Amino acid sequence: MVRSRATVVMAGLVFAICAPRSEGAQMPGIAHAEAVVAGDDHLPAGQVRSLTLVARPGDYVRGTLAVGAGRFQLDLVAADGRPIRRLADDVEGRTGVHFIAPNGPARLVLTALEQGTAQLTMEASAAPPEAVSPPPHLISPVMVALAGSVEAGSGTEAFWAEMARRGTPLVEPGGEGQVLLTFLARGARTNVRLVGAPSGDHEWLSRLAGSDVWFKSFTVPPDTRLSYRIAPDVPAPSGSDRERRVALLATAAADPMNHHPWPADAPDAFNQDSTLELPAAPVQPGLENLSAPRGTFIHFRLPSARLGNTRGITLYMPAGFDPVDRRNQLLILFDAKAYLTKVPTPRILDTLIADGRLPPTLAVFVSEIDAESRARELPGNPAFAEFMATELLPAIQARSHAVIPAARTILAGSSYGGLAATAVALTHPELFGIVVAMSGSFWWRPERIADLVARAPHRDLRFHMSAGLFEGAHQGTEGILETTRRLRECLRAKGYAVTGRDYAGGHDYWVWRGALADALLSVANAPKID
Repeated sequence: MVRSRATVVMAGLVFAICAPRSEGAQMPGIAHAEAVVAGDDHLPAGQVRSLTLVARPGDYVRGTLAVGAGRFQLDLVAADGRPIRRLADDVEGRTGVHFIAPNGPARLVLTALEQGTAQLTMEASAAPPEAVSPPPHLISPVMVALAGSVEAGSGTEAFWAEMARRGTPLVEPGGEGQVLLTFLARGARTNVRLVGAPSGDHEWLSRLAGSDVWFKSFTVPPDTRLSYRIAPDVPAPSGSDRERRVALLATAAADPMNHHPWPADAPDAFNQDSTLELPAAPVQPGLENLSAPRGTFIHFRLPSARLGNTRGITLYMPAGFDPVDRRNQLLILFDAKAYLTKVPTPRILDTLIADGRLPPTLAVFVSEIDAESRARELPGNPAFAEFMATELLPAIQARSHAVIPAARTILAGSSYGGLAATAVALTHPELFGIVVAMSGSFWWRPERIADLVARAPHRDLRFHMSAGLFEGAHQGTEGILETTRRLRECLRAKGYAVTGRDYAGGHDYWVWRGALADALLSVANAPKID
């Protein structure tokens, strides 16, 4: 197999076009520009560039959208303009793109959301899915009955009609107070992968012999809350284990028989998750009062000499905010895009403040530039701690006209963000007095966090650390659940005030919506250390 490359420059955009070809064959190309546009070095906001996709139906297409300046969106659309899927949304920095070439003619449409430049590099290859079907484990009474029916020669239409009516996954009593969940998929040819399984991993579903039914069952607690996606016929590209693992992004989408897609206004099923909340799942505070007065926002770009980059910052001020009110507290959250959308933090704050459950809370959302910079900055990076202390905090004070003491300043985040909140507060306890870490990535170089705990000057720092019961050890390696619990005990032994909670869920924004509100309420009700 030979890969060929061509480059087209269009009004500040560089399209590096890669395609495989056999020796002696004419290169079909993966895409070509419909028109070459001369003009400014930057594509103005709202302008669109379109390329015809020329790839074999069923090819696995992967690539990178690299934004040099501005923000961009990339869509795959049919020749008649009908949207097929959103491939990249509101991108600054670099992001990966994965999809399966559709059967009919299609175009790649790149839109400048903010004036800038971008480079799109893509390649297509035949990566037929491998047949994967682990031996079925029949523990669901419904599936046992279906297996017997299929073996006797019956079809599956009645079963699927019932599942469409009830909604998936299938929920049954599991014994000893537990619940049995069975995830289902219909009609895949070669394999199905469950993204976000209760095991904490991406699990292969099994095919029920002689049928179009794929399934896998799990026993879970009765207060489980989770989100997941179904990836049918996952391509099997050549390359590293990671490249093969991320290929599931090409087909992963919301479960078509689940009645609770999230978010409801997503552009397509590929940009949605499916959700499940068992009856005993805990209430998620702050999502109930839609009539609460809304806060206001200030959006700005903050250049950093410490980090050598610039990022977006969103400042939320609650309704009627008074910068000199001594009750004020400051909440700083990482992963801004997620905590402004998947976790509707402003709505949660509006409600909890209006209901008197939280004091007036100024909130700051710190955006990540892209996955690469996030992985470089958040995991215990001393330069990032200095950016927070010497560049971000003064910028917040200048725009809000509020100076809030460390004892009322909260650093919060999930995953790498939970790790960053902990590391930054331990580095600068004189500025950041409260840590909220949700499913913190404390597996990452745990000796560095332990060292920070050991040598940080003891201040009146407070910690609230939560984790998911589905984030436990895998193959003998400690998971987020175990490392979070151990860090809680380490901090308590050092004399810090530590609270926490473990949820029947996984590494999941659907869980973190409630975990954030629970943490803020816990902090608000704790004894003040002013």
